[in-house]
Parts: sequence; structure tokens; C-alpha cells
Amino acid sequence: MQVQHWIHAFRLRTLPLALSSIAMGAFLAAFYNVLKWDISLLAALTTVFLQVLSNLANDYGDALKGTDNQHRVGPERAVQSGKISVMHMRRAIIVFSALSLISGIVLISHGLRGLDARVSLLFLILGLSAIASAILYTVGKKAYGYSGLGDLFVFLFFGLLAVIGTFFLNAQFLRWDIWLPAASLGFLSTGVLNLNNLRDIHNDRNSGKNTIAVRLGIESTKIYHFFLIGLGLFSALTFNLLNLKSWIALLWLIPIVPLFIIDLIKIMEIKDLKLLDPYLKKLALKTLLFVLLFGICLVWS
Repeated sequence: MQVQHWIHAFRLRTLPLALSSIAMGAFLAAFYNVLKWDISLLAALTTVFLQVLSNLANDYGDALKGTDNQHRVGPERAVQSGKISVMHMRRAIIVFSALSLISGIVLISHGLRGLDARVSLLFLILGLSAIASAILYTVGKKAYGYSGLGDLFVFLFFGLLAVIGTFFLNAQFLRWDIWLPAASLGFLSTGVLNLNNLRDIHNDRNSGKNTIAVRLGIESTKIYHFFLIGLGLFSALTFNLLNLKSWIALLWLIPIVPLFIIDLIKIMEIKDLKLLDPYLKKLALKTLLFVLLFGICLVWS
């Protein structure tokens, strides 16, 4: 079994999006002068393990359910293609579940040192929930990705939990306005999933995978996508306006808004859904670019 097959199965192109949430939490911590580099790096490592776990579990679950087949539009999957066996993929899922748990425990023990044990217990429960969420999206008889709940879970775990959790582990306190940039990452991350589901809408419908895209239809899903991106940027802008110390904090709008609008226009015009695939990568990378520019302008201001 070649290493390149595993690297392909890890789907490294999904990591920038996952790390965007951690970067947002770290930038917010820096804005409030509570950034701890070791905590943020541990959070990033844990997120990488969780994202790879999610990718492997999706590969495994969709293959067993027959959703990954000759009609699939997206990139080739490892189990369905026979490049990685079901047994080996199952073992890899166990390994990355363990790595996520160990890394998460180390993160909690360092980030919450000195706080009430009940706070650590809460974070442990949230961490276990994140591991379960990564697996159960497509694995099991009641996989939530097959009943249209994928968008909600991505919003919660890639947005709210990742950003707010990273901030709290750095700061050991919470502000209500942190929920705005956290929601921003939730909306944009959900946008990536929505494009993925829009691209695969026909095969998903035929395979019984009732995503939001399948439920809404092509044209309504495009409108839904427009609102996801718009709400993502609006949430971040609202945070800026509530904490405005200098107009420098708003400079990220100049390059980011046109970049997102251009892609939205093109997505609305696309008829052949296969052509959506490059826009998943573009949105993931542009989300990371947005976080970097938003964070730099915020801290600079």
C-alpha cells in the first residue's frame, strides 16, 4: 500500500479551511493581548488530526453506503477505488481518533490550567463530541450527513466551537462579541460544504443522501450559498464596527469582498455542476486569506 494513497485519502486540501478557525481564534486572542503561542499551536495540531479523521471516516462511510460510485463527480476516494482496504481504513480511523483524543487532552490540560475542573470536563465532552461528529457524518445507520444535518454540524464545530474554543483556551475568559467572527467562520465553512453538496447533488439524491442541496434543489442551493457567504462577511464586519479603534481594521474589505463576489457570480452562472469543484478549493483558500487579512488588520488597528 503506497504512501501516496494515504496522502490522497488525507485530503490535505481541506486543511486550510480547518486551520482558518484556529487562526481566527488566535488573532482574536492577540487583539485582546492574551495570545499563547503554545496553546494555539496545540489547537492547530488537534484540528489537523480531527480534519484528517473526518476525511478518512467520510471516505469509509460513503464507500460502505455506495454513495461513492462511478457516478461520483468529485475526486476519487480511496476505499471505493480499492486503493485502501476497508480494514486498513478502519484501523486508520481508530489511530486518528486516538491522536485527536490525546492531542485534545494535552491541549485542555495546558489551556485550562488553574480553572475549575468542571470547565475541563466541559471541554473534554466537547472534544469527544467533535471526534464523534467527525466519524458519524457518514458512518453508521443514522449518519447525520445523510439526513441534511451536515451544514448545522459544520457551522457549530468549524465555526463556533473552533473559534470560541481557541480564544477561551488562550484567554481563559469569554466575550459575547467573539461569537460574531466565530459565526463568520461557521457560515464560510458551511459554504464549502454546500458547494461540495451542490456539485454532488445528483449522485447524492440517487444514493439517498438527503443533504440540504438535495432538499433545496440546484437554484435554491445557489441562493442559499449566496446568503452563507454574505452572512459570513457581514458577521466579521459587525465585529469590526463594534470594536472599531481605527479604520485600519476595515482594510481587509478592499481585497476580500471583490474576490468573494467574483466567485459568487461565476457560481450562479455555472450549469455543469462538475465545474464547481475548483471553487471548493478557492473558497477554502479565500477563507484562510480572509482570516489572515482580517486578523492582521484587527491586531494592527
